[in-house]
Amino acid sequence: MKPLEWSMMNHILSTDINTLKTIFYWSGITSFLVLELFYSYRQNTVPKGKRWMTNLPLSIINGSIYYLVYFSVLEEMMTRAGSERLGLLNSMDMPYALKMVIGLMILDFTLYIWHLLNHVVPLFWRFHRVHHSDMNMDVSTASRFHIGELLMSGLVRMMVVYALGIPFMTYMVFEILVNLSIQFHHSSIRINPWFEKIWVLCFIPPSMHRVHHSVKIKERDSNYGALFSVWDRFLGTFTWGIDQSKILIGIGSHRKFEKLGFLHMWLMPFTGKSR
Repeated sequence: MKPLEWSMMNHILSTDINTLKTIFYWSGITSFLVLELFYSYRQNTVPKGKRWMTNLPLSIINGSIYYLVYFSVLEEMMTRAGSERLGLLNSMDMPYALKMVIGLMILDFTLYIWHLLNHVVPLFWRFHRVHHSDMNMDVSTASRFHIGELLMSGLVRMMVVYALGIPFMTYMVFEILVNLSIQFHHSSIRINPWFEKIWVLCFIPPSMHRVHHSVKIKERDSNYGALFSVWDRFLGTFTWGIDQSKILIGIGSHRKFEKLGFLHMWLMPFTGKSR
């Protein structure tokens, strides 16, 4: 296929799959919200409506900025890499399905490492603590990020996608899956314990990620996985068996709910240090 034909086909495909990604994203938020209202794991300790008035605008504004800054660049990079067979996966002759599986694993491992670094590197933590400052945890917490963290994450993803030749379809499928996974394990849905015990063998259940949002630093600095739980198991960051009823959500230095509004979140990375 000629480069121009490849580019046109990829552009049409990218438009359709991005629309599908948006549909899945907002469908996930709506579905998990409804389930939380009827099958909530625990009572709210702070007003849910006010939290959503912080988290939802962050999601909409951040998503719009991220799309404008990165989507067309990523599309062009993956189109060029695919047409010119650049990057590790593009240079290897293997079935496309196998490339997709390998690509998904690489992207998820990259996200694991990036998440861990957000807790270890002081500069990164300044931005990531916006996410952890939520004093209750539900599906809206999955959208509570500072734009600075998302823009830095976008740079990391671009480097990985280009260097390893991640196919465009693989990248978009990963975006859809990881968004749904993050929404699920941030949700406050009451889940049957036996299901979580099975799910955690490969994936991330809410009880596992709830530990990660604990005010206790030892618990918070664990369970970094986004899609698969295997990275935490293999690299010694897996924590399980914590009494869920005793987990206090948030960060110890930010316990005043009235100072966790939308503008406070934008300014938080530039305020004092905290762990």
